[in-house]
Amino acid sequence: MTHLTNKKKITIMVAILTSLFFAAINQTIIGIAMPRIIAKLGGMDYYSWAITIYLLTSTVSSILVGKLSDIYGRRPFLLLGISVFMIGAILSGFATNIFQLISFRAIQGAGAGIIMSTVFTAVGDLYEPRERAKWSGVMSAVFGISSVAGPLLGGYIVDHLDWHWVFWIFLPLGVIAFILILINFPKGTKRTGESVDYWGSFFLTSTIVPLLLAVSLAGDGPNKYAWGSWQIIGLFAITIVALIFFIWIQTKVKSPVLPLGLFKNSIFTVSNLVTFFLNAGMMGAIIYVPFFVQGVKGISPTIAGYVAMPMSLAMLLASALSGNLMTKTGKYKKRGILGLIVMTIGIMLLYFMTPETPIYVLIAYLLILGFGLGLAMPVFTITVQNAVAPQQIGVATATSQLFRNLGGTIGIAVMGSIMSTSITNKMTELSGLKGQSTIPVSTDPALAEELALFNNPQNLLDQPKIEATLKSLSPESQVIFTKILDTVQEALSYAITTTFLVGAIMAAVAVIISLFLKEIPLRSGKNMAPKEKSNKSKVTSSEK
Repeated sequence: MTHLTNKKKITIMVAILTSLFFAAINQTIIGIAMPRIIAKLGGMDYYSWAITIYLLTSTVSSILVGKLSDIYGRRPFLLLGISVFMIGAILSGFATNIFQLISFRAIQGAGAGIIMSTVFTAVGDLYEPRERAKWSGVMSAVFGISSVAGPLLGGYIVDHLDWHWVFWIFLPLGVIAFILILINFPKGTKRTGESVDYWGSFFLTSTIVPLLLAVSLAGDGPNKYAWGSWQIIGLFAITIVALIFFIWIQTKVKSPVLPLGLFKNSIFTVSNLVTFFLNAGMMGAIIYVPFFVQGVKGISPTIAGYVAMPMSLAMLLASALSGNLMTKTGKYKKRGILGLIVMTIGIMLLYFMTPETPIYVLIAYLLILGFGLGLAMPVFTITVQNAVAPQQIGVATATSQLFRNLGGTIGIAVMGSIMSTSITNKMTELSGLKGQSTIPVSTDPALAEELALFNNPQNLLDQPKIEATLKSLSPESQVIFTKILDTVQEALSYAITTTFLVGAIMAAVAVIISLFLKEIPLRSGKNMAPKEKSNKSKVTSSEK
């Protein structure tokens, strides 16, 4: 589609950006609201699953659609992704318990994976890498805008409206995105000589799903299995067997779903490894900062949205700056490394927070984190697309999305397991009990009933409930209640900041890997033209 006029390209980009914003805003609006949704539906032990299942299904769908969109074109998959995403959002709003929410979020995630993989690939069809860098900055800015507006709206909705509207409020935007893609996006033609690698797709899915289930289910606490249990070992065994079959099939089929030859390209491999660890570290901060703000600091979801806004603005500014600089210079390595270092510092600073940490200090840390993310994130999709042949952009972008989602999913699963174990241990330590993590029983039956509220730390996320309980107690009982509240908040703070330490370590690994990234100039329409002309001359000469 690089032959299209600039006006037509911009029209298509408007449709693509609308689709991207629709998917992104639905994700960020849910992030700040999820603690309150969990408080209403119950199921704190399954909290991470509402996020994990979304990433799991989006991971599978993104890699499968990559090769298919190379064969059949991007348009039908953009339309399919938007439709599936809207169905999942509608159903999620009707969820009456945590298990229904997890199931419906799985549908939503499948749609999101199709959208995200296809929109980034479509930009690769429209522009050469150097011009694409500017649009990558714009697309990162879309994420930034959604990161600003989403938390504010999500917080307002759960504070003032029914939480179901978190999933429904932007459905009209999905309809608009669908219509814009339907009208403006070129239909494309099926690529001849290509076939669908069904067996490869099956064994790739059979590799990814058990792996993510294993890391999500392993650990201590309710609904978890020990790492040495037969359930976890069995899932890892299935993963290994499926991976062996997948690799064997990819060496035999004519059109593999994931050409293994791509990994011989060091830029492709290093970029994807960086993306994996970048997302693994980043997701901990994005997921658990709202927990800290609402659960530990006792701030309402609406105000929590304002707390998160500076990070989003910093990411928005830095991503636009990064994209424009890549377009002007054609270089990216130093910028990517700098962004990863700043991001690592930002996450590490979050580790040192306590319940006494002022909100303005938290905001300063989030500004550092957001700026680092904004610098780094646009870089590594561009490096992947720049390193492969144009006809492989779809599968290369989908593979990049695969590593990004795997990193996020595994990161969340590991951090969720660590958080669960940490809060149990800390509660036991602070309560002065051995082998228990419950709150001591008061001699006053009425007070004891109210203190039972803290046997489940998820109740810290329901601030109105805590305030109502506190007001209902006598002054003497309020003192005891407040002391116990401080204890539980300290335990939650310890558990959350421990996840930030793990996130910082993962981000530091991304920094180390990025040092091995080879830098080649970004292709552009200008520097491609002479080559194309030269190639045409060679063809003509050979024909003579």
